[in-house]
Order: sequence, then structure tokens, then C-alpha cells
Amino acid sequence: MSYFQGRSDTRAMKRFVRELPNQETVDLTPNSTMYGLVLGSTSDSTTVIDLASKAIVRWRVPWPEFSISDLEAFDVVEGVLANDIERNDLAQPEAITLGDLPRRLGTYHDRQIRKWFEELATPADGPLLGFRGPSAPYWEFRAERPSVALIGADRGPQLLRREEDGSTWVRFGWYGDDVWLICEDHHAIRAIEATRRDSLVGRDLATALGFRPMYVLTTLTQPIDGHCYKSCTALLPRG
Repeated sequence: MSYFQGRSDTRAMKRFVRELPNQETVDLTPNSTMYGLVLGSTSDSTTVIDLASKAIVRWRVPWPEFSISDLEAFDVVEGVLANDIERNDLAQPEAITLGDLPRRLGTYHDRQIRKWFEELATPADGPLLGFRGPSAPYWEFRAERPSVALIGADRGPQLLRREEDGSTWVRFGWYGDDVWLICEDHHAIRAIEATRRDSLVGRDLATALGFRPMYVLTTLTQPIDGHCYKSCTALLPRG
């Protein structure tokens, strides 16, 4: 990694990403190295753009017990696949397992990201993640529908805080649907907590986040009492 010495070397990071070899498909060779651009990360999974194929992949990261992911959107990370990448989850066909914690190399901000987002945005060809409602039984999944969607909201998004349980929710419109998702984006949760308000939208939300949110990264959770739930893993700018 002679391209850069630290996170502040933006020019070197752009060169590093630009010179990575391109591939038509994701390399799923066990023990191989993958470079990803983080879109959203929780203790459950880390969603990245594979910088070689430009496909969206979900990493199962072996975080220490009770730890919280410290990865942020637009981090460039290096991950080494496990010997058994466990491509057997019928609810999360994009998920693969890492053998160890990923290594953060820096952050990447470039106009190229806008093009990637436009190409990866989920088309309106059916309900979000392939089914209606907030959840579905795990036993109904057959690995034929995605577990992640990059949504270009056509209304909102709005961030809401529920006083009764302290949970944070994201509400947005998408091709006629009024969608409500539990929010797992730590940056967004901290932002609304700092304002001490129960709702943020428009300019107020952009000010709190530090950017205008244009995309909602939606992922499917691991089974909870037998059901997989839709959640918002990240609010993202245009690029």
C-alpha cells in the first residue's frame, strides 16, 4: 500500500481506487482479498461496493462480541474472505463471510460515486426487497430476491424519533409507496439525538447530517423470532 500514508491523502486514494483491476463479476475465491467502498455498516453486516466489479456485496464481519462497527460511509476497506464464505443464506444471497476484521485504508470522495449510485439504484419493478410489509418469514426466502436495495427516494427522506421506545425511523416515498424503516445508521441516529427533536426533514435534516440525503440504503436483517425485517442501514448523499 505505497499509494498513501493515511486517511488525509485524498489524491493517492483516488489513484489507488482508479488503478484497481476491473472484473465482470465478484471474485468469491476463498481467502482472496476484496476492496470495498463502505455504504453502511452494523454489527450484523457491512454493505460495500466491490471496487473490482462495482457490485453490491454484504460482508459478514467477525466483530468481537458486543462491539459496534466503526466503519463509516465512503471508507475504503480491505477484506480477506474466509476459507468458507458461507454462501448458503437464502434470505441474504449477496452475503459472504470475512476471515478477519476488515482493514480501513482511507476514505474516497469522487464524482465517480454518483455514476455508480445511479447504476446501482434499485428500479421500481415491484415492492421493496420483493415483498410487501416490514418483514417476511425466513422460511419463505429462496435466494431469488435481493436483501439490499439502494433507493433513490422520490419524497423525503424524513428522520423520526419515537419517544415511547427511543427508536429512530426513516420515512420516505418510493414510487407511490409510503415506506417506514427502523434506522440502523449510527450517524443519522446521533444527528437527530443531538438536535433533541423528534422529526427532521428537508433543510433541517441536511444540516444535521452534514449533507443532503438522496439515497436510502435498505437491507434485510438476520432472522428475529423467525422473521427478517427491512431496515435502513444508511442515509447517503448523491455521491
